Amino acid sequence: MKILLIEDNINIGKSLKESLVGYELIVKTSLSLAGDYLANEKPNIIILDISLPDGNGFDFFKNVIKKQNIPTIILTAYDSEEDIVNGLNMGADDYLTKPFSIKELIARINKILKINKNTIKVKDITYDFAKMIVYKNDQQINLSPIELQILNLLFSNINCVVSRTMILDTIWNLTGNDVDDHTVTVYFNRLKKKLNSDIIKTLKGIGYRIDEE
Repeated sequence: MKILLIEDNINIGKSLKESLVGYELIVKTSLSLAGDYLANEKPNIIILDISLPDGNGFDFFKNVIKKQNIPTIILTAYDSEEDIVNGLNMGADDYLTKPFSIKELIARINKILKINKNTIKVKDITYDFAKMIVYKNDQQINLSPIELQILNLLFSNINCVVSRTMILDTIWNLTGNDVDDHTVTVYFNRLKKKLNSDIIKTLKGIGYRIDEE
């Protein structure tokens, strides 16, 4: 997965490169450099700062990006309703105002990529977001509702760690029963056994993660 960041703040680029594990991040610090890149390449998603040294990001989105139909998140230092509405009305998929949380940006990236990709395959496991069905080598795997929701949570946050707290909340919301860390372990053991695959990575004491190949 390729992500194009059009941003002249070098620190933002460095932070994203350290955080976006499993993605290829391309950073362009001006609209002219971004235009040259897009003339030959098509990334999966673009993160666009609307205030750049050599022009207006809104104009660049309208004249260049929109024609290529590339999902775009707009970054802005302004939180005025007019700027936000303008960007969304032009066709941007989402926006963030500075300063922002890197984790929030990653979550928004994953959400957009999920929307624009109905299915995702990791090794021998394929997950269909629209139907909430999981396959192993084209053979459907029958999961319980809770197991399916846990897997959906992991695929919705692909390449990012899903904390045990998030998983506990998911199970509690579905069952209304008291749950603890042991409950999470039991469900993951069942899920891994049914998948019979090593796609789910365990980060001891932290959570779980699925990495896209």
